[in-house]
Amino acid sequence: MKKLMFLVNALLCIGLYAQNASLQSGPMPAYSAMREVVIWLQTDAPAEVELSYGLDIEKEVEQTLTIQTIAEEYHCGKFFIKGLEPGRSYTYMVKVDGKEVALKYNKFHTQKLWQHREEPPAFRIALGSCAYTNEARYDRPGTPYGRAYTIYQEIEGQKPDAMLWLGDNIYLREVDYDSDYGINARYTDFRNVPELQGLLQCTHHYAIWDDHDFGPNDADRSYVLKENTLAAFKRFWGNYNYGINGKPGITSSFVFNDVQFFLLDNRYNRTSNYRTTGEKHILGEEQVQWLIDALKYSKASFKFVAIGGQFLNPVAVYENHATYAEERQRILDLIEKENIKGVVFLSGDRHRTELTKMELSNGTVLHELTCSPLTSRAYAMRDEEHEYRVKGTLVEEQNFGILEVSGPLQDRVLKMQVFDAQGKLKWQKEIKP
Repeated sequence: MKKLMFLVNALLCIGLYAQNASLQSGPMPAYSAMREVVIWLQTDAPAEVELSYGLDIEKEVEQTLTIQTIAEEYHCGKFFIKGLEPGRSYTYMVKVDGKEVALKYNKFHTQKLWQHREEPPAFRIALGSCAYTNEARYDRPGTPYGRAYTIYQEIEGQKPDAMLWLGDNIYLREVDYDSDYGINARYTDFRNVPELQGLLQCTHHYAIWDDHDFGPNDADRSYVLKENTLAAFKRFWGNYNYGINGKPGITSSFVFNDVQFFLLDNRYNRTSNYRTTGEKHILGEEQVQWLIDALKYSKASFKFVAIGGQFLNPVAVYENHATYAEERQRILDLIEKENIKGVVFLSGDRHRTELTKMELSNGTVLHELTCSPLTSRAYAMRDEEHEYRVKGTLVEEQNFGILEVSGPLQDRVLKMQVFDAQGKLKWQKEIKP
């Protein structure tokens, strides 16, 4: 009888505990393919989570998927939704421990099968980097470093088809560097920002990292918890894949309609910038060769190369790629020799936004949109002698970018727009491949 009563009480406790779980952040649609989508979310306690979807969830449920969120994964979970049809908008509903969750947005989208059938769709992708979330008890004393969280609502209002986070998406700080718990708590704190929830739900998200996601400021391959930060990055984001040639890291690529994104890892294999012996590199030869192979193979109208730090800027300051001059020049030489067109670099890190334009000796034109910061402090750097900066594109306040691609396949146009934290247009430029 005592054993029976103990079992009944245990089951009741488990039931009560489960009923207390709720959705903490998300759902966040992540990568979108033609027949597959992943959706991420996080609960505030272990829970059973159901996701039901259909072309019109109010009329018919096509399928219901179930996952368990557990403490070992910091209550994060992903739904891998397969067997979808291309070019469709699906609606969905989420239940946590049997209770339906009210969502502001409840749609995800598959990519369209336009090839050999029609012109590629027009689309818009949002960009941003350097997102600092204040936590007074652990922040440095003085003026808070984070600000203007409402910028997330301004991005949400743009209704982008996807968003690409360009690194320093969280800011690990001293209290986080030395533990797996600290790393994941920092991600959780960021994902719990109230102003962010609508943006998480309203579009599909992709990401790269930079030093503040990877470890301490200016961290390199020597950081001892880089396996933990890599695991956390995979846990909280939903990119298509992570790493190349069976090697660890965040390097990846994905196609979005007629353009292709190449997501580079500028941290995992980065050698120390302070060493006086040995080879110095950010990407490493294997990643460089993969990038050139992939760019050469790509048939995309625009080839977007996303990397945490500035690449084209020739001024060797801070962590610009110019401080690793040999590798930077090698990549430029390979792009020129292979005659690769339509390359646009995308970067963050610098706490300012600017457009860079460089023409190689064979006439190939490269662009780089550096877009920063979202909610971190901005810095004025007008005196930096950056010879390739496009006049009128320097922005030294909180901002975000929008890439809009339109036009027929043989005459695609990329419009770049930059908006301040209040949603006011600061500048726009158009380029062709």
